[in-house]
Parts: sequence; C-alpha cells; structure tokens
Amino acid sequence: MNLVEEWGITLAVFLPLLGAIVIVLTPKGMESIQKVLALAATGAALLVGLALTFAFEHGEPGMQFEKSLSWIPSIDSNYHVGIDGISLPLLVLSVLVCFLCIIYACWHIPEPGNAKAFLALILLLETGMNGSFIALDLVLFFVFWELVLVPMYFLIGIWGGENRQYASIKFFLYTLFGSVFMLLGFLALYFQSDPHTFDMLLLQESGVLDIPAGLASLIFGGLALGFAVKVPMWPFHTWLPDAHTQAPTIGSVLLAAVLLKMGTYGFMRIAIPILPGPAMQFAPVIAVLAAIAIVYGALCCLAQTNLKRMIAFSSVGHMGFVMLGISTMTPEGFNAAVFGMVAHGVVTGMLFFLAGSIKERYHTYEMPELAGMGLKIPKMAGLLAFCAIASLGLPGLAGFWGEVMALLASYQPLEGLDPTIFRGAMVVGAIGTVLTAGYFLWMLQRVNMGKISEKWKKVKLADVETLEYAAWLPLLALILVLGLYPRLIMDTTTSSVTALTETITGRSSGDDAHVAQVTDH
Repeated sequence: MNLVEEWGITLAVFLPLLGAIVIVLTPKGMESIQKVLALAATGAALLVGLALTFAFEHGEPGMQFEKSLSWIPSIDSNYHVGIDGISLPLLVLSVLVCFLCIIYACWHIPEPGNAKAFLALILLLETGMNGSFIALDLVLFFVFWELVLVPMYFLIGIWGGENRQYASIKFFLYTLFGSVFMLLGFLALYFQSDPHTFDMLLLQESGVLDIPAGLASLIFGGLALGFAVKVPMWPFHTWLPDAHTQAPTIGSVLLAAVLLKMGTYGFMRIAIPILPGPAMQFAPVIAVLAAIAIVYGALCCLAQTNLKRMIAFSSVGHMGFVMLGISTMTPEGFNAAVFGMVAHGVVTGMLFFLAGSIKERYHTYEMPELAGMGLKIPKMAGLLAFCAIASLGLPGLAGFWGEVMALLASYQPLEGLDPTIFRGAMVVGAIGTVLTAGYFLWMLQRVNMGKISEKWKKVKLADVETLEYAAWLPLLALILVLGLYPRLIMDTTTSSVTALTETITGRSSGDDAHVAQVTDH
C-alpha cells in the first residue's frame, strides 16, 4: 500500500492545519510568504484529494483507505477514518474550494488587512471540514464538527459587514445549540451499545439494535436537530441569511460550498444508517419540511433587493431539494442528494464569488444600483447570468440533475413509506423550481439589464481580472461538465448509496421485528 492509500486522507486533513501553524509562527509583516504558505498547504491538500480520487476503487460500496489508531482508550474512542462513494466527492469539493478561496483571498484580503490571521483561519476551517467527511468515530467527528465553528465565527465577526457581530453570534449560538443535542445523541448511542463504542461502523452493524423504539426515536430526533441546524432546514434556517450577508466573500463561499453539506452528510453517514427505524418514521416529516423550504426559500428570494441576501436564501431552497432526496431513502434519492450537494457547492460558491467581486466594484449589493451591469462590465454580467441559469436548474448544467432526480425519487419512495406524502412534496418541489427560475430571471433583469444609473455612467469599472479567472475557471468548468456528464459523480456514489438503502431495509425490518417482540411480551 503506497503513501496515498496509507496516509492520504490524514494528509488531506492535517496539511492545512500544519500550514496554519506555520503561518501563525511567521512575523506579521511577511504577508507575501504567508500567502505562499497558504497556497502551498491548500494546494498540497488538493493534490492529495485528486490522488485519492484516482486511487479510489469506484463501484465498491465499502470504506476505503481506512485507518484506525488508538486515541482515547478509556472510552474506546479511536482515530478511525475512511472514505466511501458518499464522502469522497465532498472531500474533493472541500479541498478544491478551499484552494480556490486562497487564490482569491491572496489578492482580496478584506479590511482589516491582517493576512496572517485571515489565512490561518481559512486553513483551520479547512481542517475541520475535511475531517468531518472522513471521521468514522463519533468523538472524532464531533471534534472536527466543533472545530469549524471557531474560525467561521471570527471570519464573520472580524472581517464581516456592518452587522457582523450580530451575525457571528447568531451563527455561533444556533450551531452550538444544535451541537448540544447532537452530542447528547452520541452519548446515548455509546451507552446503549453493547459493548460501548463510538465507532460508526460498529454501531451501524449491530451496536444499537436493542434500543427501545421510543428511545431510538428520541436519539434520532436529537441527531436530526443538530444536523438540521447546520443544513439548515426550515425552520432552523434563520441564521443563514444574516451570516451570509455579513460574512466576507471567502466566508460566504466556504459556508455555502462546504459547511452546509456537513449537515446533510451527517444524516447520511450517522443518523440514518445507525438508526434506520426512526429514520423511516421521521422521513415523511423531513419530506414535508424540505418541500416547505423549497417554496419558502424561493418566496424570500423574490422579496430581496440585496443580491447577496437573495443568493443566501436560494441556499435554503436548494438544500431543501437535497433533504427531499434523502427523505425518500432510495438509491435514486441518495444519489440526488450527493449530486445536489456537490452541484450546490460549485454553483452557489461561484455566485458568492461573483457577488463579492461585484461589491468591490460597486460598493453595494443593492440590485437597483447595479442596473445596467451588462453594459458596464459585460464579462462579469455574463458569468453572473451563466451561474444564475445553472442555479435555477437549466438542463445541461450542474444544477439540473440533483433537483430532477430528487423529484423523481419522491414519486416512489422506499417501500414502507406513504407515497402520498412524498408525491405531494414532489408537486410542491416542482412549483418551487418555477419560482426559482422566476427570482433568478428577475434578478438578471434588474442587475444585468436596464439603464446605467447616473452614479456610474462616467465611472470606469474593471471587468473580470486575470486572478479572478484563475480562482473561478475550475468551478465554471465543473458547472458545465457535471451538467453534461453527471456520471462523473454518480459512478462514484451509486454503489455506496445502494448499500445504504440495503442497510435501511434490512435493519429497519429488524427493528420492527424487535419492537413487535417487545410488544408481545
């Protein structure tokens, strides 16, 4: 086994942390060196992620590149890591987006211009995000999950907009609130398993089959609440528009492209495979909440005049499609969810990049003041139009497949689920796609078209710069490639999501039999 297979995923996680430590140790005035170090650390993590992709045995359902080392023996918690077809696309998305964010940040350090702290926090954030996607131990997962909160809190609170303190505190408290219930769920799983373990794979195989049905539902509810806040699912979404609007551009990109996926990934990696019986019971509720999120997010977008806030609310609707796919408990639905996560990360991350660059030129996010952008900076306006039509789900671009597959999967959910509820959610979701097209087209009409305001008629604005192209071209290419060739993701995910569905059908039937046996006695 070569170095990549033996230590690849560990390197992907801890190379950014090493870079952050080295940057912190450099003198404050050495900004150029700090930028090179940040590029080197994220670039190395990206190369490792790509090497893992090529070494990965696509089509195999189980964990690969597993590593298990003793960590906290007193509670039987180990450094247990690995990836499968569900986690690999998200890990690659994370390392790619972080590398592109560093490229962008090196020439767009926001005020106050403390490059040392700004870059170190981004690298620390990458460590937490990457670690969450490879952890197979609940304690290890929780450590990485919580690690993400601190750098994002400071990125918003120090480099954010006018209401940055309010937004950062709201983000921190909401996510910390969800984390408390998630931690209680982890502890309950540990004490209910026999023998006691935090190992996700052991818990999934047999550790918690004998949990009473009521307690199992309560534990699932705690886990679901923690993950739902991070997604965020309606009605736990209210922190998201404020955090996005006030965050610096890099913070918004990372929040949309990667952080939100940690919540949906938690459902697929932990809550559903470990507690499939309660997952089946909660699935209709999740489907209804997802349908509400799709329409609610679209209606909120229609009411916005702030470009960045509109993009933020669009994430509520798009993540609603992801949760709708997950709620069906079918391979098609899970495939739609993973594809939707990656597509949303690429498309919406790109939209936030564009919003940040537009703000640098116009000093505002207000759409009426951006009117006529197509005449003033046509390349930027063209990229905005391209990403907007990708986000609204135009066939041939990345945003289409996740949404249409989630709707198709809703027509026939997993056997045992009431199809009436899911078909109702499908209809509501389809209406949401129309509303999504409406608010994006309306945005393009207000921003790209119309007359240039008197304020900007005689002012020369720079169009897309070379370094912006360097940060954006990989995402723009992926928007097109994933739209034309969705198998790029699905060939990796299909075997793993099929195995996940088989786990649900096998274990949930076992749970039902156990409940029936208890009832008979």
